Amino acid sequence: MPHAHVNKLTIEYDIRGTGEPLLLVHGLNTQLIEWPEDLINLFVAEGFRVIRFDNRDIGLSTQGTWTPPRTAKTLAAILARRPLKGVGYTLVDMADDAAGLLDALNIESAHIVGVSMGGMIAQELAINHPTRVRSMCSIMSNVGDRKSGGVKLSLARKVARRPTPTKENAVDEDVKLNELISGPHFDAGERRTLATALVERSFTPGGTERQLAAISASRDRTELLATVTTPTLVIHGLLDPLVKFSGGVATAMAVPGSRLLALPDMGHDLPRPRFMEIRDAILDNIGRASLAYRREQPESEDTC
Repeated sequence: MPHAHVNKLTIEYDIRGTGEPLLLVHGLNTQLIEWPEDLINLFVAEGFRVIRFDNRDIGLSTQGTWTPPRTAKTLAAILARRPLKGVGYTLVDMADDAAGLLDALNIESAHIVGVSMGGMIAQELAINHPTRVRSMCSIMSNVGDRKSGGVKLSLARKVARRPTPTKENAVDEDVKLNELISGPHFDAGERRTLATALVERSFTPGGTERQLAAISASRDRTELLATVTTPTLVIHGLLDPLVKFSGGVATAMAVPGSRLLALPDMGHDLPRPRFMEIRDAILDNIGRASLAYRREQPESEDTC
């Protein structure tokens, strides 16, 4: 896969299709190959240039060197609604990475779809780089207000007690974690196949802890999202235990004119039976953006 030099980092990316650019921003500890191929193909078939990438500290992108707090300590800070101090970067920096990737690809603006932490990054993009965002879709995310969209306490305790990740136990632990956070459509065999490919491609437990610390240290975006004018779609599962549904509600309430799609059989995952519905909702939001763009253009004068 190709890579780009962005903000003194190397960012690994992949492009499928041609047409309007659609930038996919993934979440915590999530490599670009975790975007479901079938979902990507749905957008390629609609004529989009689909771009996916590894965030810093995951996959084949640049790994950080600063020492993060242990996961249990960071989770405790999140549960206590207490932001961490002294971390190496925040979500604002990760949004700058995404904007820098668009620069490297000579893309002026794109439709942005972010999942989980990627939804937070998408929000920061819309706040800090509004001209780069044609439309925004924030999926199973929150606004960082430390009141809504928190992790269920029972899940946080289970995650905090997980064994130290090693390359030997990584696949098993990945399957166990995703079973805990996913909805009823979770397929353990499918996840195990993907987890094996992920570990073979890259194993970076320190990067996961740094990304989690960045989330904990980041700001409340609620008031800033009130300035966002780009057409926005929020998608969230009613069964999400990692970022509770209230996070989606808060996001939709924060962005003027946004729309909320609540999926009753979705946890913290992208359920295959909902791919078509998710695609259609995103396409509808993109259509709103295209209509808004046409309305903003000056009318051409007739010439004789």
